[in-house]
Amino acid sequence: MLVFNQMKKRDIKPNCFTFPFVIKSCKKLGDLVESKKVHCFVIKAGFQDNPFISISMIDLYSTLGQVKSARIMFDAMPERNIVAWTTMISGYILSGDIENARALFDLTPDRDVIIWNTMVSGYIGKGDMCTAKQLFDEMPNPDIMAYNTLLIGYFNNDEFEKGERFFNEMPEKNVFSWNGLIGGYARKSQFSKVLDAFDRMLKESSDIPPNDATLVSVLTACSRLGALDMGKSVHVYAESNGYKQNVYVGNGLIDMYSRCGSIEDALDVFNGMNSKDLITWNSLISGLAMHGRGTDALTMFDQMINANVKPDKITFVGVLCACTHMGLIDEGFSLLNLMIKDYSITPEIEHHGCIVDLLARAGYLEEAFAYIKAIPMQADAVIWSALLGACRTYKNIELAEYCLEQLIKLEPKNPANYVMLANICKDMNRWEDVSRLKVAMKDTGVRKPTGCSLIEVNGSLNGFYSLDEKHPKRDEIYRVSNQLVELLKLPTYSSKLDKLEEYYVF
Repeated sequence: MLVFNQMKKRDIKPNCFTFPFVIKSCKKLGDLVESKKVHCFVIKAGFQDNPFISISMIDLYSTLGQVKSARIMFDAMPERNIVAWTTMISGYILSGDIENARALFDLTPDRDVIIWNTMVSGYIGKGDMCTAKQLFDEMPNPDIMAYNTLLIGYFNNDEFEKGERFFNEMPEKNVFSWNGLIGGYARKSQFSKVLDAFDRMLKESSDIPPNDATLVSVLTACSRLGALDMGKSVHVYAESNGYKQNVYVGNGLIDMYSRCGSIEDALDVFNGMNSKDLITWNSLISGLAMHGRGTDALTMFDQMINANVKPDKITFVGVLCACTHMGLIDEGFSLLNLMIKDYSITPEIEHHGCIVDLLARAGYLEEAFAYIKAIPMQADAVIWSALLGACRTYKNIELAEYCLEQLIKLEPKNPANYVMLANICKDMNRWEDVSRLKVAMKDTGVRKPTGCSLIEVNGSLNGFYSLDEKHPKRDEIYRVSNQLVELLKLPTYSSKLDKLEEYYVF
């Protein structure tokens, strides 16, 4: 824009190639006043009828929320090509005006697959999958891009069964089709289905190799499920298929190994990466902090600063978490001040939560309570739960009851809060209070979710629930479990461990 203004001052006349760059700059700057000045100059220079410049102006006005001005530009065009019609329809959709978009779509003389896709996407964005599907069915010769658009629309609008059925009915699939299915499951935290879909992709579409987006979704699922063996298999696949130095896959591997507790593997991936971005550093720092390696996390933070990588709010959550696990109160407050003063990052609820947890774990319950009262935002359930947990450790029943009152206001249907306070009362032999809390928890009408553990066996995930009666090997599992309990009761159980073999049934 500066160069363009210098050009005008020197009375150098622009040509038709000048304005698209200037208009694009106005769009990126989001400057409506400057955009109108450019529009005036377009008219003065005699380029108002140039179709490419007109389309650029329609797109500019639409992006800036001036859809009426965009329509005036569109109506003033002496000739409109398919790109002009598509751009104007996109402008209406962008402004949320699906009715005018459809009216213009119906008037379009020659429709290509892009304009059909644009209109279908408009209905998807509105959550109207019924109309989107009707329009898709009317589309002549839809290509794979059109199929993928509707597929992703189903998953984005939580219509999983229809999405799965539509995926199975697709006449052909590419990597984006599989990513639509896998990514849809991942976004809704259906991580077991992510792994099943990935396994199905490898078996059914061996000619369609996964790309980095596929691998990152699968690694995310592995990290959330603790599926370390599956994650390692993905790691081997990634390296053997040219993704060893892909920063997105590398970040996914670091996150997966960190969450699964395989920190040395995370460090190996980190050290082997030629290019590291902010997410790379954040993933490793958070992983180290999560697994009690606070010193290493703080050392990694220092290396990050020395590498001239500017930390963000997520970085500071990681290092504050490291201080929490190590009980480093002074260092924690120093990092909080560094974040505010040196990096101009305003603390959010997560940072305040780390400080409260840091103080509470160290036994400074009153100071933690005072800090909560001093922060410029309402404390969330995570903060009150952290303080409540510390109250159990340090047997402060009065403060624990106050924490529970706050938690009930925030989460009236969460029975875990009553359980935590009941455990504190039990530790202090206050059995009447334990009974009272059990009744109060029952009155909420909500039962505590059944506990579940996941383990990998031969590359497959197996789920085990508390008091599980439905597992196919229930009898064998309980027989082994009961024998283990009896064995561990023996005073010399360590010399009896060889007996385990006769009970091992898998």
